Amino acid sequence: MEQDLAFLLPLFMGLLQQGYGGPLEVEPREPVVAVAVGGSKQLICRLACEGPRAASVQWRGLDTSLGAVQSGAGSSILSVHNASLSAAGTRVCVGSCGNRTFRHPVRLLVFAFPNQLTVSPVALVAGRDQELACTAHNITPANPDALSLSLLLGDQELEGVQALGRDEEEEPQEGEDVLFRVTERWLLPSLGTPAPPTLHCQATMRLPGLELSHRQPIPVLHSLTSREPPITTSPEATLEQDSTDSPGSPGPKPRNSSTKPCHPEIHQSPAPGGLELLCEAACGPDIAVHWTRAPGELAAYKRWEDGARAWLSVLWAECNPEGWFQCRLEPGGQTASLYLLPEICSPPVSEALWIGSLVLGLLLLTFLTYRLWKRCQPSN
Repeated sequence: MEQDLAFLLPLFMGLLQQGYGGPLEVEPREPVVAVAVGGSKQLICRLACEGPRAASVQWRGLDTSLGAVQSGAGSSILSVHNASLSAAGTRVCVGSCGNRTFRHPVRLLVFAFPNQLTVSPVALVAGRDQELACTAHNITPANPDALSLSLLLGDQELEGVQALGRDEEEEPQEGEDVLFRVTERWLLPSLGTPAPPTLHCQATMRLPGLELSHRQPIPVLHSLTSREPPITTSPEATLEQDSTDSPGSPGPKPRNSSTKPCHPEIHQSPAPGGLELLCEAACGPDIAVHWTRAPGELAAYKRWEDGARAWLSVLWAECNPEGWFQCRLEPGGQTASLYLLPEICSPPVSEALWIGSLVLGLLLLTFLTYRLWKRCQPSN
C-alpha cells in the first residue's frame, strides 16, 4: 500500500505542475472577454518564479498572429487592434518556472452592436390595435441569450403586448464578417386614454461582464379635434441612446445599464390661443435645457429659458403645426421630443373663387326661372 502511494504521489504532483491555473496572473481575470468589432483589447499574463529561476511566459492559441504579442521577463501581452470576427477564439497563456508549466485559457468574444434600430411603422396612432416590428441591424451574436428586443413605456415594459415572432437573417456584407438583422414583432393594444406621446423599442446586448442597450423612439400620433389639445401627464418622449461607441470614437462610454441617466421631459398645457410646451430636467444644479427643434423655423416661436426649465409658446393659425418639438440637456446632450399631429383643416377659399361661384349660381337660377316661365305661358 505504501509503495503504491509512493508511486502515485510524484505522478499526482506532475499533473498539478502541468495543470491549468497555477500562479499565473491574467488580466482581465474573466474567462470570457468581449471586444467590439473594430475595437481593441489587451490580454496581459504574468508569472513570478521563486528563487533565481527566470519565468518564461507566452501567449498561444488559435490565430495569435491576428494580435501583436510582446513577451518579456515574466510577462506577455497580447494586443488585438481593430478586432474582426475572425479574431474570436481561445487564447492560452503558457508560463513555466524550470520544469513546472502552467496554463490559463481566455476566450475572446468579438461582438457587433451598432446603434442601428428601425421600426415599422415609424409612428403609431392612438386608440387602435396595431402591429409593430422593431429591427436591430448588423448584429452578432444574434441568439436570444445575447440580444433581446423589448417595448418600453417610460422605463418599464409595455403591458398587454402580444409577441408575434422573431426573425434572424444574415445582412448583406462586402467583407467576410457575417452579421445579422434581428426583427421582433408585436401586436399592440390600444394605447389608452390619454395615450402616451412616445414608446421606445430597446435592444439590449448581454455578454459576460458587459451589458449595452440602444433605444429607438416611436411617436404616438394624437389627432387633435379642437383648438385646445389634451393635456398629457404621462412620461414624455425621449430620444436617448443608451449606447456604447467603439474605443477611440466620440460618444458615451460603456456603463452599467442599471445606472439611471438624467433625461429632460416635455410637458404640454393649453394656453390662450394656442399651446405652451415646458421642457425641464430634475437633474441637480449646473444644468440647462434649450429648445433645438420645432416645425418650420425655431425662430418663429416665442421661447424663454431659466436654467433647467425652458418654455416654448405655440400660437394656432389656420391649422395646428405638425412635426417634432425637441429640447436638449446640457451638459450631457440627452434630448426629449414630442410629436404633434394637426387637426384636419381645409385650405382657405379665395375671395375670387367665392364671387365666381356666386355669379355662376345666379346665372343658373335665372336660366331655370326663365324656362319655368316659358312652360307656364298659355299657348295661342
